[in-house]
Amino acid sequence: METIKIKKGLDIPLDGMPERHIVDARSIERYGVKPPDAVGFTPRLLVAEGDTVCAGQPLVEDKNDPRLFLPSPVTGTVESIVRGEKRKLLEVVVKKDLKDPKDLKDLKDLKDLKDLKDPKGLTPDSPCWWMIKERPFGTIANPDHKPKGIFVSMRDTNPLAPDVEFALKGREHEFDAGVKALEAYGKVHCVKAEGPHPAGNIGTIVAAISPINKGEYVWSVNAQDVANIGRWVTTGEYRPERVISVGGPAAKAPQYYRVLCGACMQRISDIQLMNPLYPSAESSLQHTTRIISGSVLSGNAIKADGFLGMYDQQVTFIEEGDQYDFMGWLMPGLKKYSFSYTFLSGLLRPFKALEPLMPIKPTYSFNTNMHGSVRPFLFTGSFERVFPFDIYPLQLIKACIVGDVELQEKLGIYEVEPEDFALCEFIDPSKTEIQTIIREALEVLRKEAIS
Repeated sequence: METIKIKKGLDIPLDGMPERHIVDARSIERYGVKPPDAVGFTPRLLVAEGDTVCAGQPLVEDKNDPRLFLPSPVTGTVESIVRGEKRKLLEVVVKKDLKDPKDLKDLKDLKDLKDLKDPKGLTPDSPCWWMIKERPFGTIANPDHKPKGIFVSMRDTNPLAPDVEFALKGREHEFDAGVKALEAYGKVHCVKAEGPHPAGNIGTIVAAISPINKGEYVWSVNAQDVANIGRWVTTGEYRPERVISVGGPAAKAPQYYRVLCGACMQRISDIQLMNPLYPSAESSLQHTTRIISGSVLSGNAIKADGFLGMYDQQVTFIEEGDQYDFMGWLMPGLKKYSFSYTFLSGLLRPFKALEPLMPIKPTYSFNTNMHGSVRPFLFTGSFERVFPFDIYPLQLIKACIVGDVELQEKLGIYEVEPEDFALCEFIDPSKTEIQTIIREALEVLRKEAIS
């Protein structure tokens, strides 16, 4: 295992840290496969409502590269196919109603079932291939590309993220088998980053060890997915299992859950929500709740009966910022977090050198209130304090806004993903949607690269 040390960054003191206790929730019946979670994936539907499918069977394939597909996480029946505007495919919902694959007598081709259950190596046609992501652009790894390295982060520094070593406890042999399978495609770097967030982000690790230049590629895999790959190559069993952290200031009982990818959050929401009538009614505290699949910095809001994102390993419950304080920012703000010392709480923060000596660090009950509207882009010099890349973040953002592709390439656009700018967006006094700007710029470059 490699170790890197990062100094720049910011650990957000969000309230609601989950207890180190794992609740087994693998008995959840409904699962959703969401093609929009895969960047650059153009879905072609392979099943219809009512079809019987088994774990690992392709549900959706990429029109541009049929080798890439999204499999069913469980054995069961296709319950519904959800589409959005212009018939965009949003979800394929599978209900787990068969406990044993031997009960799959309704499948038209039992040979396909046998092939799915035979132990295999890690190949593009295996159901675990979608777990491998590629930079630049953050797409599913292209089997034709030769990566300069495969990176696995052994520490997630996002607010309230699960402890990777705790989540992998008991799966060490599967993890080792997964690393050996990945070594067939390139050198695997298992890296434990020390320092504040975003030290554990893949982008930070890659920038510190092997920065990406134009025309180069690196792959990354979630540590728990490495263990899932190891299970597949050793037993032939596809079971995309994850230990997720469920917490946040609006969660009743923050704790860990063992689930399968794409699990429906209804059962967990019923336990965690302080307001059982979410999202339509207000609770006794006159606050509604937002459920975020993924990090509070870069995740996506879901409904109480929504599904866990494809690459997410945490769910955060946070109050909606629909209640306004008397006199707003004119109040001292002792209970409000402030990076720029706008509130008095910022002045009361201990010096950085004294933080390790504090037995208990203060936490804050954040909500979604932006404390102001969007305003002109300000040049404060704060981004460099939380952005650990050897890149000028402000200049790169401006180049993305104006669409100057040549300048973007010179400033290192190929090294970053939107999540790398999440802290910049958090501390930005202009309230600019920086992650959206970066994603749109990357999409323009990606489409130009494949055209």
